[in-house]
Amino acid sequence: MTEHRIVDRATWQSTRDALLKREKEHTRAGDELARERRELPWVAVEKDYRFDTEDGPATLADLFAGRGQLLVYHFMFGPDYRAGCPTNSSMVDGFDGLLPHLHARDTMMVLVSQAPLAQLLAYRQRMGWRIPWVSAAHTDFNFDFGASAPVDEVRANLPPEDELPPIVAHNAAATGTDIARYLTQSPMATVFARDGATVYQTYATTWRGLEFLMGYYPILDRMPRGRDEGAAFQTWLRRHDEYA
Repeated sequence: MTEHRIVDRATWQSTRDALLKREKEHTRAGDELARERRELPWVAVEKDYRFDTEDGPATLADLFAGRGQLLVYHFMFGPDYRAGCPTNSSMVDGFDGLLPHLHARDTMMVLVSQAPLAQLLAYRQRMGWRIPWVSAAHTDFNFDFGASAPVDEVRANLPPEDELPPIVAHNAAATGTDIARYLTQSPMATVFARDGATVYQTYATTWRGLEFLMGYYPILDRMPRGRDEGAAFQTWLRRHDEYA
């Protein structure tokens, strides 16, 4: 028997109507935040980055594929990983199919990781994704934008394992590496705009700011049990071919 409060239909409707007012306020607040994001100042990217791609070396401007806007997702797949991060993988499952719709709005989206290109493409094939994936193994791109850090630096600042969230050890094991090497990579989304030959950074976000790419969370937030994670934050996530 459920322990949740049970009421008659009229009481449920009046309670739902009251919550709807707050949801509309939240939506309007979200619209205002989106406007403020669009009004952020831009900064020109002056460094010449060269990525390894399926079609050979490419510049940051090349990654736009002729479009005016670019979202780079810094996918956690370090040079010492044996497989991509399960949490990052769950995110790509959700947005890989959106690419044609983004392209229709002059927007390109690519994955960038530190692992060698051959590893990235083999993993993409396993996952069945279509999104372009490039390697930053021979460029400072991920380091300059805060998505990668040297392993010695990470080790020097690493707290005891029992002070880390359980998801860290869980995902480190799932990627086939240790905690320090796992944490050399960070999840991040960076947005760029192109005006002729000049590329500008317009926005960036990380950690919980990336939930706009995690399509399952808005759905779970509307379920009776919600995310139902507690201290086991995201440890339930698996690669889509690993669920029982």
